[in-house]
Amino acid sequence: MIGDVFTWFTTAANWQGTDGILARLAQHVGYVALALVIALVIAIPIGLFVGHTGRGGVVLVGVGNAIRALPTLGLVTFLFLLFTESTTATIIGLVVLAIPPVLAGTYAGLQAAEHDVVDAAQGIGMTGWQRLWQVEVPIALPLVLGGIRNAVLQLIATAAVAAYVGLGGLGRFLLDGLAILDYTEVVAGAILTALLAIVIDLLLAAAQRALVPKGVRLAAQAASGRAVAAGGAA
Repeated sequence: MIGDVFTWFTTAANWQGTDGILARLAQHVGYVALALVIALVIAIPIGLFVGHTGRGGVVLVGVGNAIRALPTLGLVTFLFLLFTESTTATIIGLVVLAIPPVLAGTYAGLQAAEHDVVDAAQGIGMTGWQRLWQVEVPIALPLVLGGIRNAVLQLIATAAVAAYVGLGGLGRFLLDGLAILDYTEVVAGAILTALLAIVIDLLLAAAQRALVPKGVRLAAQAASGRAVAAGGAA
């Protein structure tokens, strides 16, 4: 099997054309990127509002948990039957999948901001808008970016459902391989999906390290260390 997979990857024909690896990879990344952008536009403002004001936190957590329970393939299939349009059904399904981790990361990040720091910012005359963007958001950035990374990994793994409603992406290798019992192609498709997830996560980790201020990173690490120590003592 390993030799067959290696041969599949080294066959030039599998890299070329509209059904080749590069084309399928571009399609897969396109689905993920579009769904992620839409999810960010929806989830981050809601998470910032709820985290900053403290209003609707219970509802947000409940809705987020309910959305997580939805089966993406079933949702995409239902939307396809509803809209009879593959791209619309797939993107909506992926957006629904991506919203909860982004929403949770944004909300949790703002909630994790030290109340003393926020109170001090208010005490020196900062407006609510200034406190949000100059104090709370920088502190919340590690958790916000962590939620985005989580969403991206879930999207990469799940975007394969696009193949089930007639679209492209890496899921085509899985679906087409199963249809003709070509398990080499199925394994190759799974490997490509896993490699894409690893590469993208490494890039996002580097971006997170570059975007988060060093002081915030050190404070987050110290807080994690205190939490671990408290858990051990308990």
